[in-house]
Amino acid sequence: MTDKSELLSQLRIDRDDHADSNSPKWPWLLGGGFLLLLLALAVWALSRPDPISVDTRMAKVTQVRNSAASVLDATGYVTARRYATVSSKVTAKVMEVLVEEGMSVEEGQVVARLDDSNASKSLAVEQANLNLARAQLAETQARLTEAERVRERVNTLYQRELVSESELDVATSNYDSLKAQLSAREAGVLSATRLVELQQQHLEDLVLRAPFAGVVVSKDAQPGEMISPVSAGGGFTRTGICSLVDMDSLEIEVDVNEAYIQRVFPGQPVQATLEAYPDWTIPAEVIAIVPTADRQKATVKVRVGFSELDSRILPDMGVRVAFLEEGGRDAGAQDSALLIPGSALVERDGQPVVFVVKDAVAHQRVVKARERSGGEWVVLAGLEPGEHYVVEPPSRLVEGAVVTTD
Repeated sequence: MTDKSELLSQLRIDRDDHADSNSPKWPWLLGGGFLLLLLALAVWALSRPDPISVDTRMAKVTQVRNSAASVLDATGYVTARRYATVSSKVTAKVMEVLVEEGMSVEEGQVVARLDDSNASKSLAVEQANLNLARAQLAETQARLTEAERVRERVNTLYQRELVSESELDVATSNYDSLKAQLSAREAGVLSATRLVELQQQHLEDLVLRAPFAGVVVSKDAQPGEMISPVSAGGGFTRTGICSLVDMDSLEIEVDVNEAYIQRVFPGQPVQATLEAYPDWTIPAEVIAIVPTADRQKATVKVRVGFSELDSRILPDMGVRVAFLEEGGRDAGAQDSALLIPGSALVERDGQPVVFVVKDAVAHQRVVKARERSGGEWVVLAGLEPGEHYVVEPPSRLVEGAVVTTD
C-alpha cells in the first residue's frame, strides 16, 4: 500500500514548478548586460594611458615695434665718455675707503682718506714759522715807527743848528735800514703763508674726492694698502682707489667697415638693441664719425648717442645697431602681433605645429609663423588669441592625447 502511494505521488504534476518555468527571463538578461558593461568599463579604465602633464599659456596679442628700413647693420659696445679712475697725487697708505661698487656719488664727495700724519706735522711746523715771521714783522714795524720819530726830532734840532749833520745822517740811516728790514719781514710773512698753503694742499691731497657725479663701478684698494699715482712696488702698490662712470655720458661705439662708411652720416637715425634686452629697441642717432681709419681692421669708428637713457643701459654692454634711412625713425611704429615662444613650436610630418589644449585634450594645430628676435615667433595663422597652447610639448604628445595642466 505504501509503495503504491509513492508511485502515485511521483506521477502527480507539480503546478508550482510549471508556473516558475513560464516566468519572464528579461530581468536576468538586463542584469547580465549591466555586469558586462561594468566589466568593459573597468577593462577600458585599466588599459587607458595616464594623462600627460603639460605647461600651457594663453595666446595674447601684444604691441611690437616694426623694423624700419635699415641701410646698414653693425655691432658695438656701450661706452662712457666720462670714465675716471680716482687716484692720489702722492704715494701714501690708504686709511679709509668710503665707497662700494654700485654706489652713486656726487661731485666733490669724499671717496677715500690717506695717511696724513706726516703732512699734519709738516703743516704744524709751517704754521709755527708763519707765526714767527708775523711776530718779527710786528717788531720791525715798532722799531721803524720809533726810528721815524727819532729822525724827525733830530731833523728839527738840526734845523735849529743844535745838532750836527752827522747825527742827522745816523738817524736817517737807521730809519732807512729798518724800512728795508720791514720789507724783508713782509716778504718773509708772505713766504711763510705760501708754505702753509702748500702744506694745507698736501694735506687736502690726502683726501680723495669724486671728480664728477657718477656711479662707482669698481673698488680697487682697501685700507692698509699703499697707493701711488704711478706703478711702483710691483703688485703691492695700487694706482687707484675706485673707478667712476658718469651714466649720463653713455653712448655707443661702433666699428663700421670702411667699404660701407658712405652709408653713415652725422644725425642719422639709429635703432639700438642691447644683447641683454633683445626685445627693447632704443632710439638713437649718429653723433660723429671719427675722422680716421684703422688700417689693421679696415674700419672707421662711429659714435652713436642714445636719444633716451635708462638704468638698464650699462657700460661695456654689447649692442646691435641698425642705421636707418633718413626719416626712418617713424618707421618703427607700434603694431599688434601674436607672439609665442620658440619652445612652443614643434615639427610634425615636416610642418610646424602647436598643440592647443581644449577640455583637457591636446589638438595638433599647423601654424604659419615667422621668427622674431629674442627667441620669439610671430604667429600669422593657425592660432587664435585666447586659446591655450602647450609651451614645451613632450615628444609623446600626439593628437587627441589627454593632458593635465600645471
